[in-house]
Amino acid sequence: MNNASIAPGKFIEVSYILREANSEAEELEICPADEPFGFMAGEEQVLPAFEAALIGLKPGDSFDFKISVEDAYGEEDEEAYVEVPKSAFIVDGELDESVLEMGEVVPMQTEDGDEVIGVVAEVRLNSVVVDFNHPFAGLELHFVGEVLRVLDAPPAR
Repeated sequence: MNNASIAPGKFIEVSYILREANSEAEELEICPADEPFGFMAGEEQVLPAFEAALIGLKPGDSFDFKISVEDAYGEEDEEAYVEVPKSAFIVDGELDESVLEMGEVVPMQTEDGDEVIGVVAEVRLNSVVVDFNHPFAGLELHFVGEVLRVLDAPPAR
């Protein structure tokens, strides 16, 4: 078994359960061992605080750590709530009513053509208020999991 430690330049696979810290509430995200989360360390693919907490661990090591709101996705930003005219949701000449419900996830494009994900926060008469904050903004995160693999490069899939 590979006993390499997590370090920049290594490909890491972990399984974990993510909850809001100080809460035994429902899981925010689950990455089971049969569908692990993989990333290259040192490539800014994950939150710096997440990577820092894993540095030095080896396959088989467990982890249990919290990431503060500031080191995770920051506080909710009021300016990330954007009022969008209902006409933006017209597809093939018809209003797509399915996306006009509270909590509905809506993929949209910026003026530069980048895709952004928003969540419907409010439906008004002629517009929809969409929240473009990261879903975990304003939350202290609690990760509990295990290091599954540490490799020199991503495995061929």
